[in-house]
Amino acid sequence: MSNVLIINAHEPSPFSEGKLNATLVDKAQTQLAAKGHDVRVVTMQDEIVVEEQLAHFEWADQVILQSPVNWMTIPWSFKKYMDEVFTAGMGGGLCDFDGRTAEEPKKNYGTGGTRTNTKYMLSLTLNAPEESFNDDSEFLFQGKSVDDLMFHMHANFRFFGMSALPTFASFDVMKNADVENDFKRFEAHINENF
Repeated sequence: MSNVLIINAHEPSPFSEGKLNATLVDKAQTQLAAKGHDVRVVTMQDEIVVEEQLAHFEWADQVILQSPVNWMTIPWSFKKYMDEVFTAGMGGGLCDFDGRTAEEPKKNYGTGGTRTNTKYMLSLTLNAPEESFNDDSEFLFQGKSVDDLMFHMHANFRFFGMSALPTFASFDVMKNADVENDFKRFEAHINENF
């Protein structure tokens, strides 16, 4: 079995307590442990000690980022986590800087990742309905997918040499939530990919 790091990127706010993200983390942790995986969970409410977080990434074979999508991106507290932990990992813990060499300074940007045996999965909660994606007639996303929207997060993990597992998304969670179906889909997604 593998070592799985789950990061709950949710930052509680007056309009979103984070119950759905916390429940998805709990479900993943329970399901993965029952399958024999070793699981560690980090939340943005934990005291973040950079060296400990880098040790989690070194330990992990697989990483799940559980995050709401706030203003088309991750919450501010996880961005702060990235700025501190990911930057500290550039000396080899996550990557050997950006992969370029003095001989080829214009090529191979982003190829310095040291976590090439690690897989990651984005698990996202969105207010947007599923129908607003992958449809050229929809105003905001103009035919783009959830993975297109989260390309920046995929790029960050690829910078470390990680490879992607399929993304999971819960849609329309504030106005037309279908939480029980989301839980069933999530369980099947975890079973299929871990």
